[in-house]
Amino acid sequence: MTSKTLFITGVSSGFGLALAREALSVGHRVIGSVRNDEARRAFEALHDERAHAMLLDVTDIEAIPGAVADAESRFGPVDILVNNAGYGHEGIFEESPLEEMRRQFEVNVFGAVAVTQAFVPRFRERRRGHIVNITSMGGFITMPGIAYYCGSKFALEGISEVLGKELKPFGVHVTAVAPGSFRTDWAGRSMQRSPRSIADYDAMFDPIRRAREEKSGKQLGDPAKAAKAILKLVDLPEPPAHLLLGSDALALVRDKLTTMAADIDTWESLTRSTDG
Repeated sequence: MTSKTLFITGVSSGFGLALAREALSVGHRVIGSVRNDEARRAFEALHDERAHAMLLDVTDIEAIPGAVADAESRFGPVDILVNNAGYGHEGIFEESPLEEMRRQFEVNVFGAVAVTQAFVPRFRERRRGHIVNITSMGGFITMPGIAYYCGSKFALEGISEVLGKELKPFGVHVTAVAPGSFRTDWAGRSMQRSPRSIADYDAMFDPIRRAREEKSGKQLGDPAKAAKAILKLVDLPEPPAHLLLGSDALALVRDKLTTMAADIDTWESLTRSTDG
């Protein structure tokens, strides 16, 4: 594998940290975004020469272009951008304030898009590059209690797919990587949970919330193996537009597609009835 430079947002934990560690272990250079000096020191301690931390909050939209320019000025052209920074919001739709949706989209969508916009001209002009957006199986399938999260990941999946079509003529690849359940902090420390208030939802949702909390840290997916898979992905000459990670994501998305195909067939006549 040829040595490359990766810019990864959110390298303090989860997929970002796992990917950075794996990339460093095989000889790549990693520029990682962190949000405080303590995290900066911890990240740069991973490797004396090839681990570089940038203080950056992806919701600070105005700071992003300068941070990207500074990174390339100091460490050279970036080959791979990985938009990993994000978090999960859990809450019944009716109980979840709109402000929590706004914050969810600020981080998971607007932050990723702003970082991508800073890199796209550079990749396009160099006629190479790979943008990897970490989405979720929640960008394909849904379940009660994560409407805002799924909405953000559905949005990022769609944006990624369109961007890939726009950049393909310039040799720049875009892949939306959709993990299933992995042993990260997503369902634990990182999860933002709206308080419960409406008893009508207790029977349906309380067991879901309890199961998610109890499962945290015991999920099937191994972040280190996800990191290896992503490094294989970015080494492909023709990478896919979408990549699922984890057998649970594979099964659930296949079920969703089967159900959707059946619904399309069932209502085909009604669908066609609107033609002129």
